[in-house]
Amino acid sequence: MLEEDRIDYRSARPAATLEVPPDLTQLQRDSRFVAPGAAVTAAGFQAAQPGVAAVPTAAVQVGDVRIERAGDQRWLVVNRPPEQLWSPIRDFWQENGFFLTLDQQQLGLMETDWAENRALIPQDIIRATLGRLFDTLYSTGERDRFRTRLERRADGGTEIFISHRGMIELFNERRDGTLWQPRPTNHELEAEFLRRLMVQLGVTQEQSQALLAAATPAQPLARIATVNNLPVLQLDEGFDRAWRRVGLALDRTGFTVEDRDRAQGLYFVRFVAPDATVQRAEPGFLGRIFGGARAEAAAPERYRIVVRSTDNRSTVSVLDHAGQPAPAAVAQRIVQVLAEDLR
Repeated sequence: MLEEDRIDYRSARPAATLEVPPDLTQLQRDSRFVAPGAAVTAAGFQAAQPGVAAVPTAAVQVGDVRIERAGDQRWLVVNRPPEQLWSPIRDFWQENGFFLTLDQQQLGLMETDWAENRALIPQDIIRATLGRLFDTLYSTGERDRFRTRLERRADGGTEIFISHRGMIELFNERRDGTLWQPRPTNHELEAEFLRRLMVQLGVTQEQSQALLAAATPAQPLARIATVNNLPVLQLDEGFDRAWRRVGLALDRTGFTVEDRDRAQGLYFVRFVAPDATVQRAEPGFLGRIFGGARAEAAAPERYRIVVRSTDNRSTVSVLDHAGQPAPAAVAQRIVQVLAEDLR
């Protein structure tokens, strides 16, 4: 778990828009899955919450909040409908120093802007002396974005997923400019913000730490296989768990989920393969002085990710935008990306 003083997004100043490939942005569109009811206010929500009793360290649930885990993936299960959670979760991200670039309650999706963790900047004597005057010259060269997804459960509760996306600023081959490149998902950051969100929902600091530590790291097997001469991903788990884990993997990796149909087991996504993506650069300090060039990004393609289950086995396959099997090379690349996150 990350230490409290190693996360500080609130002191970061609003920066210029980070230009990234189209697959890292979200389309504005209507959805067929509109949640009924209206969001309550944060004040009204907090006033209506009952007291939370103390629990032993080994407990995995406090009140109506619990955390579940499979491998590196963690998510919250809250016995409240999504309509009661939307406003408090929005307040949570704003209180932690983020602006929201996506706020679509009808889709159950919320996404922050790209922000810098200022706590990672070394606090040396030069920084302490000149930082107040030239604070904008100091940068970690890293940016983080978080996506929150709410899924309604059959019992009326809500599953809450937080996924991290990271970018890092690197010199180009000629070293006369910089490019923003994706960096690996930080699972510790995801876990820490889940813990903080538990506190926002009424759990104490001590209870949230106990819940996070007690989550059992179950590790269902994920493997790539061939069915009808096409690559698929096979999971040793039923539909409910496979659906939520695939959705979180899509949020973490190079996909934009435009829509989803749980009844049909379908995610409608856009995707750009990591090795086909050339980031457009946001000029760094040297780039602002010498004028670094900007590269174009590969255009995203639309696909359908299908989750089908029989008993405790699930298969994930890839269709093109028209609902036909995607080419084997494309399907292989996509299931490989998902398999690496689900391992």
